[in-house]
Amino acid sequence: MQIGELFITALGALRSNILRTLLTMLGIIIGIAAVILIISLGQGATKAITDQISSFGTNLVIIFPGSLSQGPSGTAGVKTLTVADAEAILNTNPSLNIQSVSPVVTRSFQVVANGQKVNSSIQGVAESYAAIQTISTTQGTFVTADNVSGLSRVAVLGYQVAIDLFGEGSEVVGQIVKIDNRSFRVIGVADQKGASGFVNPDDYIYVPYTTAMKVLLGQDFVQTILVETKNTNIIDQTMEDIRSLLITRHKIADGADPDFSLRSSKDALSTLGTVTGLLTSLLAGIAAISLVVGGIGIMNIMLVTVTERTKEVGLLKALGAKRRDILLQFLIESVVLTVSGGAIGIAIGVGATYGITKVANIPFIVSPSSLALAVGVSTIVGLIFGIYPAKKAADLQPIDALRYE
Repeated sequence: MQIGELFITALGALRSNILRTLLTMLGIIIGIAAVILIISLGQGATKAITDQISSFGTNLVIIFPGSLSQGPSGTAGVKTLTVADAEAILNTNPSLNIQSVSPVVTRSFQVVANGQKVNSSIQGVAESYAAIQTISTTQGTFVTADNVSGLSRVAVLGYQVAIDLFGEGSEVVGQIVKIDNRSFRVIGVADQKGASGFVNPDDYIYVPYTTAMKVLLGQDFVQTILVETKNTNIIDQTMEDIRSLLITRHKIADGADPDFSLRSSKDALSTLGTVTGLLTSLLAGIAAISLVVGGIGIMNIMLVTVTERTKEVGLLKALGAKRRDILLQFLIESVVLTVSGGAIGIAIGVGATYGITKVANIPFIVSPSSLALAVGVSTIVGLIFGIYPAKKAADLQPIDALRYE
């Protein structure tokens, strides 16, 4: 028998019981759809977070007080970093790779303006912060060097804060906002950045760090120091240089247990890629279990089909069909089942991914490799789980098959 004839025969057998065929494919459909959905959502979420981190600068070094190895509680209330440390890093610049530096102090306050109240994270920053964090303004200007040196009571509102206090589209430059019952004049509105996990810069208010430290907080230490580097290729060496400088400044004898920690955005991107890759692989592996279940279901149905069509197999052999023809016919039926189920699964998976990404506001990504993987896996499942039923059919003896009741 020719391959074309075997395909026609296989399709005819599958069409003879459409409901059973669809139910048999269900496991493959669910498995393929789940794999496509998980891989695509994982890639989309990774790109969204990566873009967000990259928007804050891939050449960024962040210095924290205390030890990050102790977890969040390890840095809470630690007062080991000062403005003098930030100035020393910028002025000494041992590796000549430092572009700019900004000390940062932060605390949440209730902000009142225009009869509205919001809780906002107040960020005390230097004029260099805008360049370091790639912040532009839709209205007015950002904090200036004169604002910092003059302890000016000025504020730059985050995009969402401006809307919450004054309404969308309002001109807010020159307006007065009260932070902890202290009046600040609005000099600008930051452009929309969007949320990254639990952090949303659109809810921030930026003020000069000198004003935040002296007027709002009454402290002489900073929470973090941001360092922008010129060349990301030598960022590791720059971090080591900063570490050596601060160890000397803080008079840490052996350097083994410093009272500060350094992290780079490059490290964050690398860690993110590793974590999301592992989670995506894990979830895809769990989803792939349904492919195995679907394959077992196909094998069971094919075994039942062999039993139902025993006389048909005997008749085909009596008319001259070879063992290879019978084997191919049942293998083709199995592969058609899985490939058809895979195609439907791909369509459902892509459609579900598109819908979820629109709702979740993350990039819609369906890579050709994941589609090729889905087709390849469904074909392999059909072959693997179709071999035994096909072999059983091919091994039937014509006389025994024709006598089968």
